[in-house]
Amino acid sequence: MTSTLGSAPAPLLRRIVLHGKYEAVTMLRNGEQLILAVVLPLLALVGLTVTPLLDGMGDTRVNVAVPGILALCAMSTAFTGQGISTGFDRRYGVLRFLSTTPLGRAGLIAGKIIAVLAVLALQVLVVTCVAFSLGWQPAASGWLLGLGLLVLGAAAFTAIGLLVAGTVRPEATLAITNLLWILLGALGGIVIPAERLPRLAQDTVHLLPSGALGEGLRDAFLHGTLNGNAVLVLLLWLVLAGAAAIRWFKWN
Repeated sequence: MTSTLGSAPAPLLRRIVLHGKYEAVTMLRNGEQLILAVVLPLLALVGLTVTPLLDGMGDTRVNVAVPGILALCAMSTAFTGQGISTGFDRRYGVLRFLSTTPLGRAGLIAGKIIAVLAVLALQVLVVTCVAFSLGWQPAASGWLLGLGLLVLGAAAFTAIGLLVAGTVRPEATLAITNLLWILLGALGGIVIPAERLPRLAQDTVHLLPSGALGEGLRDAFLHGTLNGNAVLVLLLWLVLAGAAAIRWFKWN
């Protein structure tokens, strides 16, 4: 009779999926991240629907508001939430430990991407249900374009979040990601269209990932059209931030 001292590791895909599930559950169990990912975007949606801030930009307030709120959800989870989580995992040695396991560094990053997409899917479901109850009527042809842009925007913001989390101290990551969430949410063209921003911001927000994602989603869900400039800006941020994260990310 033969015996084995251990068993072979699970297939890579299974390891990645399990890690993604763990990351997603951890994010949803964190009260602060749950508020940032779901509660605040819903409050912003209701606030924009009951105030005249977006009047004159579409047939109804809610139709103009929802695309920006979906973009805000992507930024909340992919940039702020993932950045903070990764920063503190790095401090406590979790990243260094997991990178030496059969999961590996590539599997670790892939698991984080799965977690971001899973949480984003939940956010989209919740926001969509609330938006429909408020009378949201998106362009039918815009769903495929909008969801594709959301995934691209989430990828770009994830790359930026990992760049920040992998290059500065966790306390600095916490401050930077929260501050940028506020600034980009208010003045970055993500929730409030560029036309309603101060003149100085109107000419620059289109070059930001927040402005590109917000504008692209509004074009998709309001008019059913693809904003090519927004796609190019998001791809540029994804490539540059991703390359910088690969080059300068510190695992410990």
